Amino acid sequence: MDINWTGELVEQLDLHWTTQLRPRLDGLTDDEYLWEPAPGSWNIRPRGAGGGPGTGGFTVDFEYPQPDPAPVTTIAWRMAHLVVGVFGARTADHFGGPRYDYPTHAYAGDAAGGLAQLDETYAAWVEGVRGLGVDDLARPCGSAEGPHAEAPMATLVLHISREAIHHGAEIALLRDLYARR
Repeated sequence: MDINWTGELVEQLDLHWTTQLRPRLDGLTDDEYLWEPAPGSWNIRPRGAGGGPGTGGFTVDFEYPQPDPAPVTTIAWRMAHLVVGVFGARTADHFGGPRYDYPTHAYAGDAAGGLAQLDETYAAWVEGVRGLGVDDLARPCGSAEGPHAEAPMATLVLHISREAIHHGAEIALLRDLYARR
């Protein structure tokens, strides 16, 4: 039996995206997007209100290495992580998309802007993965993936799916907590 491995990999994430995660984000308000569920939460902040990276009117709270324990993060912060560090940077590195990095990203200060960035970077990542053939999935990821440079591209595709599912579940939980606060 012939297996369309690219199709299987795309389907894993896209089914989750279209039937679970993205519908859970419908109706996201600015208050929810920026809601800080615990003192000291990391968030997206107007320029001058925080010292984190970013261009434009907003910055993201960030510190490397992370404090221990790591701060609780907001929906806005988690969405920005998906946009920049998960979908955007990997699309740039592997599929020729625009550059994404934490210092130069223009962070969205409202829910509509954050969702637009998330939709755009998700679509670009999935389009790139759809273009991978069997040989592409077997080739090493390359230097952009640091210690995982020798891992096959299929490993990165699976990792990005896990990241999206993981952080998407965190966002969904934050929405549930916000609604019941």
